[in-house]
Order: sequence, then C-alpha cells, then structure tokens
Amino acid sequence: MDIRLLLISHASTAAMRAARFPADDPLDARGLAEAGAARARLSIPDDAAVFVSPAVCARDTASALGLSAAVHKGLADLDYGLWHGRRLADLAVEAPQDLGAWTYDPDAAAHGGESFSQLVKRVGLWLDTLDDASSEGPRDTQNVVAITHAPVIRAALVCALAASPAVFSRIEIAPLSTVQLRRSRRGWTWWPASQ
Repeated sequence: MDIRLLLISHASTAAMRAARFPADDPLDARGLAEAGAARARLSIPDDAAVFVSPAVCARDTASALGLSAAVHKGLADLDYGLWHGRRLADLAVEAPQDLGAWTYDPDAAAHGGESFSQLVKRVGLWLDTLDDASSEGPRDTQNVVAITHAPVIRAALVCALAASPAVFSRIEIAPLSTVQLRRSRRGWTWWPASQ
C-alpha cells in the first residue's frame, strides 16, 4: 500500500520565541491562536490516521487543529539532555565549542542527549512502522498525518531522500509548516505540500 504522510510542525511556543531549548512547554495564547488560524489552510484528509508527539505543545497543536491523534513516542522531539529549557545565548557564552559542534556535527551530543544522527535512526524506525498505521478497508493509499517537531521533520526528510545527516543544518522548518512525503514501491519521495 502506498502511504501519503503529511508532517506538520507544532505551533510556536514562548520558549521558541525566547530562543530557549524546549522543556515540554504548552502552547501559550499566541501559539493556540496560530494553530487555530492554520486549521483552514491545512488540507487534512478525513480518513487519515493521525499521530502526535508526546510533547504538550504538539498535543495542544493537534487539539487546536481539531484532530484526535494517537500519541507516538517515535515522534518525540530531539532529546536536548542538559540543555532542556536553556537559552541559546547563555550556552553560546558558557559552552561555545559544544554548542558549535552540536550545530554543525550530526553526531555531536555534548549536552548528554540525542545527536541528530541518532534522531535520524529513530525517525527512520518510525517511518518503517507506518505499514501498520490504522486504516479501514482496502485502499490504494493510506493517509497519515503527524504533528511533531522541526528536528523530527528534518530527520524524516533526511531519511526520505537517503541524504547524509550532515545536511540537517540546511533544512529550516517553521512552526505550523507542512512537509509531504509519499512512499510507494520505489521508496520515500518528497512532494510539495498542497495548501
């Protein structure tokens, strides 16, 4: 069965706007309003299996989009280890070499968390599980929606394109942006997201 996967990045959080690493922050009023406004522009198939990261901000985004979603730990954000909740500006002063390495080296995890290369492996395993996505009756295409985090979407793109994890710093994913991947007999491909 072919799969059409629509990846949606969660709405902005106060931590993002303050240039802090996330600490399982909920959406504030601004993020909720952004997600509510995005509902009309997102083309989400009615028959889609919908999954969401365990993070509060992703679950809040799914709710604001009017989606009932199953939590899947494979969609969890990158583990930032000791940097959870920390400001980038503070780390740039306190640990500039560690932050610099983490920014450009996909294998760096000086913060004691997960490296981007490890995230790519985790997301690849999640993509492999999509054959088991719930569906009702035989269809040619299974529609799947996942509300998750920018690093997870970057990792999914790296997997789909069979690219080196080193390209991660060249991929920008804005809040509430969408990326569409499709899997057929020839493997994963990246498609323009229709909005």
